[in-house]
Amino acid sequence: MIKVVLTSPRVAPGLLTRAAWQAFEQADVIGAAAGVESPSVQAVVGSGLVVTSVEGGADAQWSWLVAAAAEGRAVAWLVGEDGEPALLRLVADQLAREPRPAYEVEILHGSYDVPGARLIDLVQVMDRLRRNCPWDQEQTHESLAKYLLEETYETLEAIDTGDYAHLREELGDLLLQVAFHARIAEEAEDGFSVDDVAGGIVEKLIRRHPHVFAGVAVDGVADVEANWETIKAAEKQRSSVLEGIPVALPALALADKVVSRASKVLPAVETPVIDESAVGGALLDLVRQARAVGVDPEQALRNAVRQLADDVRAAE
Repeated sequence: MIKVVLTSPRVAPGLLTRAAWQAFEQADVIGAAAGVESPSVQAVVGSGLVVTSVEGGADAQWSWLVAAAAEGRAVAWLVGEDGEPALLRLVADQLAREPRPAYEVEILHGSYDVPGARLIDLVQVMDRLRRNCPWDQEQTHESLAKYLLEETYETLEAIDTGDYAHLREELGDLLLQVAFHARIAEEAEDGFSVDDVAGGIVEKLIRRHPHVFAGVAVDGVADVEANWETIKAAEKQRSSVLEGIPVALPALALADKVVSRASKVLPAVETPVIDESAVGGALLDLVRQARAVGVDPEQALRNAVRQLADDVRAAE
């Protein structure tokens, strides 16, 4: 009997399925590729079992397995972190031939990737790039800022088009920026790691969703938003509702943020009810009017937002 055990390099060594541990414990001999000092091999050896290092490529490894099985011994093979595709192809080819061999071959999954496991690959690849690629070594938070902005806009474009394949690609590019900045930050004396970034947002999400994680009762979305703002205000201890709004936002996005916060301090302004199309048309008309009289609409709106912000702070 030959049992080929597959493991995931993204799962902690030794966290194998019960079936995998039984295969190793019941085997008369356990084999692995020579020179493979993988954490999985070390975990098996650390449990008190003996692992034989088999020299050569896939053909030599398969011959070793067949010879042991032909002697009537139970054999287990621990596949390396690269998945050893050449050996697995050879196993599949041999089993497809007639007549079938006298021994049985079983493929076992010793461990499985959990959701998010490929993020570990991203962290490892980013670390290697930072150490070995001249271009990546030269980058700083400041030099990467423009790429972060570009990737954000490209992601928004993918959302607008509804193209999921494009969106997946752009989200990957955006995720790279997060991993890259976190890797650079590791090198600073007071820096942080990507785990600190992930841990921080996990803790924030748990704190700000007490209705999910702490049994707080809510009655709809309005309560959820109110709780979020209350918890956020307690965390930030800000002196103004306008604190935390990035002034580098495009003028229209900035205006939306400031108007939203201003409504908590200044009296509400009555506006007619219009639909999205009418709003878009009105904004476009304003841009046309601004161009006609030589006014920069971006700057004009930014100036108006600044005046509104002054009014908010005065009221506070």
